[in-house]
Amino acid sequence: MKNKFGVSRNVFILGLVSFFNDIASEMIYPIVPIFLTSVLQAPASVVGLIEGIAESTASLLKAFSGWFSDKLKRRKIFITGGYSLSTFSKLIIGFAQNWPLVLLGRFMDRFGKGIRTSARDALIAENSDETKRGRAFGFHRALDTSGAVIGPLTAIILIKFLDNNLRQIFYIAFFPGLIAVLLLIFFVKEKRIETGKTVLPKFSLKNLSPSFKIFLFTSIIFAIGNSSDTFLILRAKNLGLTTSLAVFAYAFFNLSYAIFSTPAGVLSDKVGPKKLLIFGWFLFAVIYFLFGINQSQILIWLLFMFYGFYMALTEGVSKAYVSLIGDKERMATSLGVYQMATGVCTFFASLIAGLLWTYIDVRLPFIFGGTTAAISALLFIFLEKKIKSAI
Repeated sequence: MKNKFGVSRNVFILGLVSFFNDIASEMIYPIVPIFLTSVLQAPASVVGLIEGIAESTASLLKAFSGWFSDKLKRRKIFITGGYSLSTFSKLIIGFAQNWPLVLLGRFMDRFGKGIRTSARDALIAENSDETKRGRAFGFHRALDTSGAVIGPLTAIILIKFLDNNLRQIFYIAFFPGLIAVLLLIFFVKEKRIETGKTVLPKFSLKNLSPSFKIFLFTSIIFAIGNSSDTFLILRAKNLGLTTSLAVFAYAFFNLSYAIFSTPAGVLSDKVGPKKLLIFGWFLFAVIYFLFGINQSQILIWLLFMFYGFYMALTEGVSKAYVSLIGDKERMATSLGVYQMATGVCTFFASLIAGLLWTYIDVRLPFIFGGTTAAISALLFIFLEKKIKSAI
């Protein structure tokens, strides 16, 4: 059943779940690197290590949780468990007196994300027409990212009224996360699927289509240079922005992301996701190069805005694309493998970025990321004839 937004009831509710969860998550995400470096006195290399481990943990789980979700023909139990873990992780970070406990909290948060994401994306796809997948994922990203706008803005207000007591913000972030979990439990309805005698094959990359593997290959190259967004926030601080302004710049990025997500998804349904993905990767390359060479506080705001535009062009669109070129019987598995592979690269990307920042030059993480993005876009164009047959 469609609502006035052109998406099903479950897609709409899942959007609200992500909206409240992202208010919670994005209240703390932009202040975690500042909390680590300013309050706990950890170096930038530790920031890279923590974010790399956290994101790769989520990514490793996405493939196996997706496969297990396909095997059990169940989605909601994975989604509920994942969001619950992420909600309670905020309290762990708030208690931290040293960086290893922050690592534990971020690990717990991303563990939850790893459990829920593939099943959630599969549920979105299963509750959407194939011709409207871009719209469904774009709508979900729009609500998700709207929460990511409100979260940092809330953090800015709390920073002011709590007199820069960052620790209290982690405790407060628990409550919108709890709302997300309750919405999921009471309002998302999963149709029971009879498994019959159908047995899902064992988890194996051999079962995935050749066109999917080609897209995965180019995405991995791109991901090697796509370090955690925390480095964009640190770059803003490095260029002289105050803590509040750096967080506000991150909120500005999410506002741009939210505004363009649904239109990008609709455009993807009309012109095909591949064109948007290629353009998005080239745009990322330009943005990252400019993040590296820029010395202007004014230009940093434009770069955050265009970075949000890039995310809108690629994040939801890439999932819609994978759902179209993957096997329907292994939809969660395909989505999970894609997110696992690219996410594991985030560990290396963030670790490399932290080392380049700390020991060589703060500009190099962005030059490196821009270079890998340009290479991946060119390779995607070169291999597009092999992908075209699967669209």
